[in-house]
Amino acid sequence: MTDIIQLLPDHVANQIAAGEVVQRPASVVKELLENAIDAGATEIKLVIKDAGKTLVQVIDNGKGMSVTDARLSFERHATSKIKSAEDLFQLNTKGFRGEALASIAAIAHVELKTKRPEDELGTAIEIEGSKVKSQEVSVTPTGTSVAVKNLFFNIPARRNFLKSDTVELRHITDEFHRVALAHPNIAFAFYHNGSELFHLSSENYRQRVVHIFGSKTNEKLVPVEEETEVLKISGFVGKPEYSKKTRAEQFFFVNQRFIKSPYLNHAIGAAFEGLLKDGYHPSYFLNLTVDPKTIDINIHPTKTEIKFDDEHTLYAILRSAVKHSLGQFNIAPVLDFEHQSQFNTPYSYKNKAGSAPTIEVDRSFNPFADEGTSKNQSSSPKHFKKASTASWESLYVGLESKGNGKNHDLSEVAFESDSKTESIFSDASVETTKTTFQLQQKYIVSTLKSGMLIIDQNRAHQRVLYESFLKHITIKEATSQQLLFPLQLHFTPNENKIIKDLKTDLEHTGFVFSQFTEEEITITGVPVGVPESEVSIILEQLISDVQNDVPDANFSATDLLAKSMAKSLAIKNGQSLNGTEQEHLVNSLFACKEPNVSPTNRPTFITMKVDDIEKKFM
Repeated sequence: MTDIIQLLPDHVANQIAAGEVVQRPASVVKELLENAIDAGATEIKLVIKDAGKTLVQVIDNGKGMSVTDARLSFERHATSKIKSAEDLFQLNTKGFRGEALASIAAIAHVELKTKRPEDELGTAIEIEGSKVKSQEVSVTPTGTSVAVKNLFFNIPARRNFLKSDTVELRHITDEFHRVALAHPNIAFAFYHNGSELFHLSSENYRQRVVHIFGSKTNEKLVPVEEETEVLKISGFVGKPEYSKKTRAEQFFFVNQRFIKSPYLNHAIGAAFEGLLKDGYHPSYFLNLTVDPKTIDINIHPTKTEIKFDDEHTLYAILRSAVKHSLGQFNIAPVLDFEHQSQFNTPYSYKNKAGSAPTIEVDRSFNPFADEGTSKNQSSSPKHFKKASTASWESLYVGLESKGNGKNHDLSEVAFESDSKTESIFSDASVETTKTTFQLQQKYIVSTLKSGMLIIDQNRAHQRVLYESFLKHITIKEATSQQLLFPLQLHFTPNENKIIKDLKTDLEHTGFVFSQFTEEEITITGVPVGVPESEVSIILEQLISDVQNDVPDANFSATDLLAKSMAKSLAIKNGQSLNGTEQEHLVNSLFACKEPNVSPTNRPTFITMKVDDIEKKFM
């Protein structure tokens, strides 16, 4: 028999590695930005075209590469970051695998231009699918420029899996935010299709957060500072009243590297316990500095997962630090019996001896005495004196004679009878029978000829609202109620863009927008039946749904909008309904085109036949 195990060719191995490292254009952005930071750049420019499908270019002013290094950088496992296995436990750089450029070059057209400060001329290299097309001397500024064109040109299946430009741009923006927040001392610029999205200068951490997420973010931030032998924490958490339904503003950085850690996220949630509404998440931008020897980054190619030596200690320190900051800045209610300002003794009374209180009693005061003999007669008001001189008996003078008149005999007075009011409803033909009742303030139970009907009130109302909103959006006719005072809502630039894209569809449901700025939206009208207090919740839920599943087609966007608004405005479980409301909901549900399922394809009701009930008693 022949041997069956063989070494894979380099171009095949590179494409396999690319599948782990490069999943979408955002992965390329992450790798190139991190390489620029490792090169010691102070200014980095990111240029994107068609959400990265056509072009991803990163230009930096770092230390550049020599001719040999430039050519060698595209080989697998070729890196300047580490030299031995021991270096893995003392990593101070972003990358260390030496796979990024090789993986990118295997599935795209790459143009590299680089030059060191001491060199007069730089190097330009062109690679297509791991094959070097040209390498020549070039006149280029100090630093490195890497342009990645036609991503996945030789893997059509992978290219077909890419989402719409909106989705891919959002992923790129997320990666840009993570890198820019981790390094506020570096200036960044971000361009997409020729328009500038971000221009960030070198600044402190608070300014960086505000410039990325909007000026209104400044008033939401609570500083967190803690330093121990194990861990140093610095950064900010958001105030509880500004919490969101999404986790878009949650950032952990360990040694200036963005990570995802559900365990540490739980520590933040524990610190905010009792301060957040159900379904809302706190915002945080926290930098954790630990000894590189105590963490292992070499777990996943994306390097967003880190293993800590002592997670329990980090959890306790992080939770305490955040809780301390919330109490220190009077965010969380604090009761401190050791120091209360109202218990403090003024300095002027510090050495005074205590004395018994003095009581003054007017012994000559007689409440039954005549007003003329009263001691305080002169102090009473004039009109009060005048009124008090009239005797109260005068009010009843003449009543006795009036009551004894012939025409005022009580026996002749006719009183209204209660039976007359009852006679209005005494018609025997009218029967008021209750056909529905509410169970556990969650289900509506109604009778059928064949048995019993049990309806989930939340899902049923979602279906009713969903079809109503879908009808208004598609027919493009909706009624709106005008607000007495315009409602101003503040969102991040990215969230504002999402609402702006859906502005037309929102107007068809009944919303009226008067002004759109980069960070503020002014609303002058809302759909009929939508309370003003629910508007921000509806839009936050809509943003969350769009970010989790951005549709490609217009119909899908309309469908998503109707689903999101129906979910936000539907009757919640636990809400009490009277008989009329219950019947109206039941009738509205069965007037729908698809009453059997909710917008998310879950059953809205179940039926129990009499035969099934009888079997229970057998």
